Amino acid sequence: MFCTFKIKNLSGFISWILVTLSVIMLILTSYNMMVKESFKPEEEKFCLVIDPGHGGIDGGAIALNGVKESDLNLAIGLKLQKLGDFVGINTVMTRVDDSMRTDVKSYSEHEELVYRTELANSARNAVLVSIHQNCYPTSQPCGAQVMYAKSDGSRTFGELSHNNIINFLEPENRRVLEPAPKSLYITSNVTCPAILVECGFISNFSDLEKLSSKEYQTAFASVLMSSYLQFINSV
Repeated sequence: MFCTFKIKNLSGFISWILVTLSVIMLILTSYNMMVKESFKPEEEKFCLVIDPGHGGIDGGAIALNGVKESDLNLAIGLKLQKLGDFVGINTVMTRVDDSMRTDVKSYSEHEELVYRTELANSARNAVLVSIHQNCYPTSQPCGAQVMYAKSDGSRTFGELSHNNIINFLEPENRRVLEPAPKSLYITSNVTCPAILVECGFISNFSDLEKLSSKEYQTAFASVLMSSYLQFINSV
């Protein structure tokens, strides 16, 4: 199965396939959108808000080899932003480095989440993607999963994203799309379409190996970008 498959000996070949499939999908889905978007007034265009979860003193989950969730989130988020620049869409990042908005000595996770939520709510025609990694006490669970906010359009965006991840990256993944728990502040308080993407389990060796690869990070970001373009084209 995908979860236990070791890509060490075939990493270059598999990464090439993943990137190629994702980029082909990106090109096909972006073309029609770009033609339509070029005739829209600037204030009517959509804005992709990219939220690489955690950051700074808050590293999120930590893998057994010391890899921080916050670093993986940022790596995928920055690649997603670069793809946005490439296809000419508006993007906003909640962070662009390993930092947070509040002072280290007075760090408040709640204040940080409030800031990110307000940033998304203040962006015109925003669509939010919050990037995270999953973790579990044992190494068995694996695979990406998408959760959608309660705001209008979120479920549709979530379905597109989750299905594309399964179809293009993880055909053996049996995880299902779910509504985001009420305990998650951002997805419970944003007013725009929003999803939270658990890109994989850093407690699973195979997932961590892939997620640490720049090629796979690019492939994952490409699928997220394609899903975003499909979504804004549909609405």
